[in-house]
Formats: sequence, C-alpha cells, structure tokens
Amino acid sequence: MQLILVSGLSGSGKSIALHVLEDGGYYCVDNLPATLLRETVNFLAEHGHERAAVSIDARSAALTALPEHIAELRTRGVDCRVLYLEAATGTLLRRFSETRRGHPLTRAGLTLPEAIERERGLLESVAALGHRIDTSELQPRVLQNWIRDLLGLGAGALTLLFESFSYKHGIPLDADWVLDARMIANPHYDPKLRSLTGRDAPVIDFLGRDPPAQRWLEDVRALLARWLPEVVRENRSYVTVAIGCTGGRHRSVYMAERLAQGFSADWRVLVRHRGLAREDGSGA
Repeated sequence: MQLILVSGLSGSGKSIALHVLEDGGYYCVDNLPATLLRETVNFLAEHGHERAAVSIDARSAALTALPEHIAELRTRGVDCRVLYLEAATGTLLRRFSETRRGHPLTRAGLTLPEAIERERGLLESVAALGHRIDTSELQPRVLQNWIRDLLGLGAGALTLLFESFSYKHGIPLDADWVLDARMIANPHYDPKLRSLTGRDAPVIDFLGRDPPAQRWLEDVRALLARWLPEVVRENRSYVTVAIGCTGGRHRSVYMAERLAQGFSADWRVLVRHRGLAREDGSGA
C-alpha cells in the first residue's frame, strides 16, 4: 500500500494537494487525528485500497506520536511518504485576509500572527519527516503541477473522449477540439459500403488502403501526442475530440475508433458516435 501524509501550515495549500491526489486515484481522508492513522490504514487495506492520502494538521491529537506511527507502518511494508507544505508568515496573512477564513487556532484566543507561529511550533516534528514545499510564491496551478511531478502523477488523470458526428446536424457543443474528415474519400458512394459504418470490416479496409486517410490519421496522432500532455498540465480532467464528416457514419466513425485505439494505452479513453446514436440509440 502507498500512503501519502499531507501536513503543513493552514493556508499553505493542503486542500490543493489533496485534490491533486484524489484526481490521481488516491482515496483521501481530510483532517484525520494522528491517533487513528494505523486503524485507518488497516481499514483501507482490508477494503482493497492500494493508494491513500491522509491530511493531518496541528489540531490532530497525539501529534508528537506521528513519527512513531509512520516508522511502524513502514516496517509493515507500507510505502509511507510525508508531504509538508509551508509558506512565509506574510503570505499566510494575505491569504487569510483574501479568503476571509479563520485560522483553526484563533479559536483558542490567539491573534492570527500568533496562531500561525503557534502552528509552526506544533508541526515542527512533522516538518522534519518528509519533503517540504514552500508555497509562498506559487500560484495554485503551479503547486498542482509540482505535486504531480513529485509524486509521478499526470498521465492517468485525463479522460479522453473521441466523438464522431455529422456536420448535417451541427458541431457538438461539448467539443474541445473539432477535426474535419470530409476531405477523405467517402465510402457512402460505394453501394456495397453505403449501409455499413466505420466500425465494419469492409469500410475499415476501404479507408485503411486510402493514403490521404492514413496521412490524416498520422497528422492528428502527432498533434494529440504533442499537446495532450500540456493539456494535462493545465489541470484538465476531460477532453473531447470531435471528428466530423458529412453523415457521421463512415469516415468520422473510423477515425474516432482508430484514434481511440492508438491512445488507449496512455489515457483513459472513451468513444461515442453521435450519428449512429441518432439512428439506433447506441453509439457507444
């Protein structure tokens, strides 16, 4: 089991870190008392969770015992890592002022600067346990990317939908990228292929032998391979690539199917065919 412990100063970005981990497939628990860490790990392991993330802050009970708990988990074979986020006091004061949220320790009668310094002292033993990130000058998007890079997340975070459509019925409103396949030879004009679709073997053979169709595929594959990683770094979770032809039955269906096959090894891929769905209610 892999366990990421997220800790650090309030306002330093712990919620951002948890969201990144959750999007990366981790089972996340926010603000867990340190005394319950071992029981929580046991529960998650029994229920088949191989990757988990737990946020522990200065309010946690028995915080001083956390190093001992981590050492014990590691002896049991748990890959336990600590991610500690911090920021300069001036930055934290500005962030609390901007968000108008209260610091969790001000309820004890402390001013905000006093609460921040008190929290630093409480978490001092935790800060020494793992990787520290100073978020003082980092925008949320940059911090997200840093955490992804540090933990090896990224490629699996995107769901890529290839969607064929008919230009006769308009461009799908959910499309992020729209690609036109109408310049490719149209199987519709072959009487033997007219009633078939881009998922049928005769149409696949027809377009597979067509050089312009294969060049179209090659160019689009190169385009997506180059820019999809950049899309992920912009924290996108879903991208819809819409491919259109005149009737939405042959060329666009074939292209969507071929592209989905080519990218399914690197991304979570879905395929939908709007033109076929209009005809028979399927299209998936």
